[in-house]
Amino acid sequence: MSRFRLSCLVSSFVLLFVFGSFAGAFATPRPADGQDSNDQAKADQTPDKNGTTDPLKRELSEKQKKQNAKSLRRELGTSYKKWLDQDVRWIITDDERKAFMQLSNNEERDQFIEAFWQRRNPNPDSEDNEFKDEHYRRIEYANEHFAAGKPGWMTDRGRIYIVYGPPDEIESHPSGGSYERPMEEGGGETSTYPFEDWRYRYLEGIGQEVIIEFVDTCMCGDYHMTMDRSEKDALKNVPNAGLTLYEQMGMSSKADRFSGGGLEQLGAGPMSSDLQTKEFDRLEQYAKLNQAPAVKFKDLEEIVQHKISYNTMPFEVRTDFVKITSDTVLVPVTVQLKNRDITFTNKDGVQHGVVNIFGRLTTLSGKVAQTFEDTVVADVPAELLPREVENSKIYWKAVPLKSGRYRLDLVVKDVNGDRMGTWSRSIIVPDFSDDKLASSSLIVADDVEPVPSKSVGTGMFVIGTTKVRPRVAPSDGKPVAFKRGQKVNFWMQVYNLSVDEKTHKPSATFEYDIVNAATNKEVVHAVDSSDKMGNIGDQVTLEKTVQAANLEPGVYHIQIKINDNISKQTLGPSATFAVE
Repeated sequence: MSRFRLSCLVSSFVLLFVFGSFAGAFATPRPADGQDSNDQAKADQTPDKNGTTDPLKRELSEKQKKQNAKSLRRELGTSYKKWLDQDVRWIITDDERKAFMQLSNNEERDQFIEAFWQRRNPNPDSEDNEFKDEHYRRIEYANEHFAAGKPGWMTDRGRIYIVYGPPDEIESHPSGGSYERPMEEGGGETSTYPFEDWRYRYLEGIGQEVIIEFVDTCMCGDYHMTMDRSEKDALKNVPNAGLTLYEQMGMSSKADRFSGGGLEQLGAGPMSSDLQTKEFDRLEQYAKLNQAPAVKFKDLEEIVQHKISYNTMPFEVRTDFVKITSDTVLVPVTVQLKNRDITFTNKDGVQHGVVNIFGRLTTLSGKVAQTFEDTVVADVPAELLPREVENSKIYWKAVPLKSGRYRLDLVVKDVNGDRMGTWSRSIIVPDFSDDKLASSSLIVADDVEPVPSKSVGTGMFVIGTTKVRPRVAPSDGKPVAFKRGQKVNFWMQVYNLSVDEKTHKPSATFEYDIVNAATNKEVVHAVDSSDKMGNIGDQVTLEKTVQAANLEPGVYHIQIKINDNISKQTLGPSATFAVE
């Protein structure tokens, strides 16, 4: 095969690769094999047996599509649109963007934004979100240093800085001018436009020794990222000027640069024989740099994606449900890991264990509703490890969902031991409609305490104004257990209490009964009234604490009976626990 035909084939393959990489996100689904798209459109609009057309399948005109898009933009409002199109434009994934666009009200959008930052928080227990703070610092820096007739965050240098942070090294040529090419670019001397080479020693998901080149061909300060290192050559299109080493020696013609095809027009040189091989690496790197940062625990996501079952890493899971609005429910997911199942490595006298957690919630149709991923770290002094192996680490993640049925998939990976465990269940998120007495989950907790005003609604185990750390029942079916010296806490919320039209207050009683399961004997009985709870509305939070020392060892049932004296509705949630 001639050199010319080979170059053309490579050129064609590269173009296909580029268009395939960047067009995929914008392409519409193709019809099945053998079915024409027009036929599919006609099938979608075929009247049913009653002679009507499904409005969900009715084809929209271009005018209707524009009107719908305009209505959505107006509904989103200025602040949410700015957050989506500016604040997180470079770091939000396609799935997250699609999910945000489908939210129906501002409460859901606020919950989404909070969850968006919390998913990226390197330390969920911290009052501050280091990732969020650093992200906005980078935006500010980009606007100060990379503006070029447009805000710095919109430029290529600004985008790379915001996503990947400051490079380890910058080679800057702010005025361009005389440039001695390295041999891998053909050698020889030329004159360049202003350009910069940013070097990163390592970028997760990209690789090692990543060099990104930015060129200011307009001489206006707008540096753009390029794959073609010859783009900075100001003399590239000037005949017999800025020749490479081989072109100076008569071993190559400058015209060959423009007939050889490929991504770059560097010209022949002593080290140019493998340029086409490296072009594919540069193309792949360029495509990755133009994507939002990848999922951190990709290996765990793959386990969920392919639904492979692993049971070598045991753990327990608990899900609860707390009302946010009439159509949005907070779903706390609690994962409990026994220290004895975590592999520890000794580092400077400290036993260090690391566990990665990946979770995904999907609808019945397979649509991803929420994903989350975090790292749980256990550090124990070496001399205390034998005593700590029977204790547990607890991870907690709260996600907002609409009512309905979901599938929850969890993958846990013991990093040091290279073991994985999976957990999959169907969960039903309740409908807390406004016309029916309802309650959250009844949570049996080892810790219930108020949080400072600055921590309300944020942080591990925080629900509203209270920190509620649940006890997770073991997978063998036994109830949660408490030692005699511990406190047994109960937490729940009651919703949709009827309010008296005259007093504008509810009227309800709350009865607490703890019964010994073995003897069926009532050991605790208490009654509270809404009249004694101060100024409450149609929602009330119930908290009770019992000293385990006051209970004999055994299994107990607690039942809380809610009586709404106005609507005459009742509820009776219950739970089981043990005292050892």
